[in-house]
Amino acid sequence: MQISTSINPVTEAGRMEPKAYDAVLLASFGGPEGQEDVIPFLRNVTRGRGIPDERLEEVSHHYRAFGGVSPINGQNRELKAALEAELDARGIELPVYWGNRNWDPYIPETLQKMYDDGHRRVLMITTSAYSCYSSCRQYREDIGVALTETGLAGRLEVDKVRQYFDHPGFVEPFVEGTTAGLAQVREALGAVDGSRDSEIRVLFATHSIPTRDAEAAGRSGSEPREFEGGSAYVAQHLANARAVMAAVAPNVAWDLVYQSRSGAPHVPWLEPDINDHLESIATGEGGGPAVKGVVIVPLGFVSDHMEVAWDLDTEALETCEKLGVQAVRVPTPGVHGKFVAGLVDLIRERTSEDTVADRPHVTDLGPWYDVCRPGCCENFRGAKPVIAEAGVELGAGH
Repeated sequence: MQISTSINPVTEAGRMEPKAYDAVLLASFGGPEGQEDVIPFLRNVTRGRGIPDERLEEVSHHYRAFGGVSPINGQNRELKAALEAELDARGIELPVYWGNRNWDPYIPETLQKMYDDGHRRVLMITTSAYSCYSSCRQYREDIGVALTETGLAGRLEVDKVRQYFDHPGFVEPFVEGTTAGLAQVREALGAVDGSRDSEIRVLFATHSIPTRDAEAAGRSGSEPREFEGGSAYVAQHLANARAVMAAVAPNVAWDLVYQSRSGAPHVPWLEPDINDHLESIATGEGGGPAVKGVVIVPLGFVSDHMEVAWDLDTEALETCEKLGVQAVRVPTPGVHGKFVAGLVDLIRERTSEDTVADRPHVTDLGPWYDVCRPGCCENFRGAKPVIAEAGVELGAGH
């Protein structure tokens, strides 16, 4: 099932001129690959916050349950191979390197490797599609800090593709998965004709973030914009969810829910939590029929990493079982052919040899900026060197 795309000239000013890039960097979060890696990995994730190892051990149980191995590194190896194959099939000669924020291969070492291999102009793709500090700006800071610390600032140029939350290559796999998931839930309820759709809810799940970070998402003093829900992060998810439901089942009810909250209890985060929401809708709280079936769509995630494998496939599905609710969890894009092709299209948008002019997108919020506005998604903990931001000079030719 296809969804419509359009062109939004309002964001034209956010484009970068095409360039002759000579390599691609796939940047991701990273994860442990054995029990002995778990605490060192969590130290990396929480660096600068003064969290003792005893507390880290308390929150390590989901990694311990999987033998200390996060799925994310294996998935990134598969994605890197899929990107290489798609680039090769199109005759695009760009090598793909992979670097992580929190585990080997680390971004600074990867940048040094790229430079040593003779590359000077790099285009970065991240495994985060939406706009907020941890999904976009923190990656841009990672590169800014790495260029500074390695001495490569002014010698190696690194740009970043736009946030691709509403690129059809990212959204259409969710359309396919939601269509199939809804059919499964209808069958489980014995109503494939849709006669029990009032008892079915589609839950679009994404990572919760502190409300303070959410309010900063997409904000810029130089170009203020107002967003639904007070945040680009929230607005982008809502817009995507509407696009998916319009293509799949316009009359089926749906909600945006959050998961994977961490941090101090007194700090407000985006809500509702998926498990709390399941408890509520299963009893018909707030009016309407009690929900008997749910389709869980991990809309905020690129692959089936730990937040999906544990928070959804373990905790949320256990909650559904306890409540007697039929549940199906939809796949993430992973290495779906449309997703991989879409990432290569994002690369082609930016290259001088083979530019895609129309910048496809499925919501009115897109296409997002190639170059973020000054101060966009700033973190309240303090500023760091950052790339791919208007008015910032860092790296060769910025």
